[in-house]
Amino acid sequence: MLGTHGSLLMALHHQWDPKRFLATGTDTELSYARWLRSQLGKPGVVLLVAEQQTTTVGYAYASLEGYDYMALRGPAGVIHDLFVEPEKRSQGIGRMLLDAAIAELKARGANLIVLSTAHRNEAAQRLFATAGFRTTMVEMTLDGQE
Repeated sequence: MLGTHGSLLMALHHQWDPKRFLATGTDTELSYARWLRSQLGKPGVVLLVAEQQTTTVGYAYASLEGYDYMALRGPAGVIHDLFVEPEKRSQGIGRMLLDAAIAELKARGANLIVLSTAHRNEAAQRLFATAGFRTTMVEMTLDGQE
């Protein structure tokens, strides 16, 4: 199920900006699930699943990372993915996943937590702002010559 959610997350981003974000393919769900499985058990990895009546309705993937000179930051907890099925949104599931990911990263020693969100994902930006996140970077993309 997490492969399906990861594929839906990719498809949503691609829909917002097909020149910037990867398109999904026939093997995206399996590849995404395989990749997430490969992260399990690694030190610093946080993978949380939200369920309603034994059905997976969302997930969060985060990790503890060291210095990143390309991002100009020191060690931090990084929230990479936060996804809730579209029909389950606005029920507080995303906030619960976000709060749980933050708590777990802090429990593992993160003093700084960062995340990125698509420019057009205003709902997620509002969620992150209500949790105390502030804008610190803006990614800009220059498309290749056509």
